[in-house]
Amino acid sequence: MINKIDDLQVDKREMRNAYIDKLIKLSETDERIIVLDADLMHSNNTYKFKDRFPNRAINVGIQEANMIGVAAGLSLVGKIPFAHTFTCFAARRDLDQLYLSVAYAELNVKLIATDPGIAATYNGGSHMSFEDIGIMRTIPSMTVIEPTDSVMMESLVEQIAYTYGPFYVRLFRKNPIKIYDSGDNFKIGQGIILREGEDVTIIASGIMVAEALKAADLLEKGGISARVVDMFTIKPIDKDLIIKCAEETKAIVTAENSNTINGLGSAVAEVLVENKPVPMERIGIQDLFGEVGDMGYLKKRYHLTADDIVNSVIKVVNRKR
Repeated sequence: MINKIDDLQVDKREMRNAYIDKLIKLSETDERIIVLDADLMHSNNTYKFKDRFPNRAINVGIQEANMIGVAAGLSLVGKIPFAHTFTCFAARRDLDQLYLSVAYAELNVKLIATDPGIAATYNGGSHMSFEDIGIMRTIPSMTVIEPTDSVMMESLVEQIAYTYGPFYVRLFRKNPIKIYDSGDNFKIGQGIILREGEDVTIIASGIMVAEALKAADLLEKGGISARVVDMFTIKPIDKDLIIKCAEETKAIVTAENSNTINGLGSAVAEVLVENKPVPMERIGIQDLFGEVGDMGYLKKRYHLTADDIVNSVIKVVNRKR
């Protein structure tokens, strides 16, 4: 059973704490779990794992690509390595090692990439990765997920740990908007309908789920009934749910905190064009670099607000008439 809260509010629990606390709990009975970090243990809170299991935590220093090579070696001897770094380093510096040493070799490495998209805020453009989903989607066998809040993150850790194969987890480190009240039945590969609607479906991931729900409230006041789907698994994407929504609402808007090129919107469009073509609009980063700012500024700068979603919904609903 999954329970959604009625009123949107800031999650009192940081997602990095929900994640690492659950990983520590699993590790108390499973010595195969190893944590690796690239000089960001206090940023990612993996220091908590090191304090509890000093012999199973490795800080490789500022050498992210080497960290993936070490993780691959650990997987070869039967360990379950969880590697951690910021999203920008995970996508850009780790690609060759992830592709060849992990995915091509059919190994079992979990990469936890923090501060996705505009969540990098004041670290600015050099640390603001909008391209990571597009990169990771193209690696064969790579599972790509973006947990929505602390409740979901905690629930998914065990599935990530005990589903064999490479994982890319796009993790918002701090306090997101809380979406779920409770629930331990989140299934990787299955999207969640958070709100029913008849005129359009908004498919969102990560921080954009809250914006989609806000947009649905605004649209309701204007007489448009919007369905909202949390598509936290970007690969393998829930094709059946996308087709169902297209058949029932006949219009789709996607919303993502990443580049629309080869991102969530592209993944949804690929399903639609091959199965059920309907009018569609994509909210996301429009082929731009990042810049410095707080979350509020950056949402407006890159048109990632509820109002932007509303405008796209109105456009797509008019197209289907």
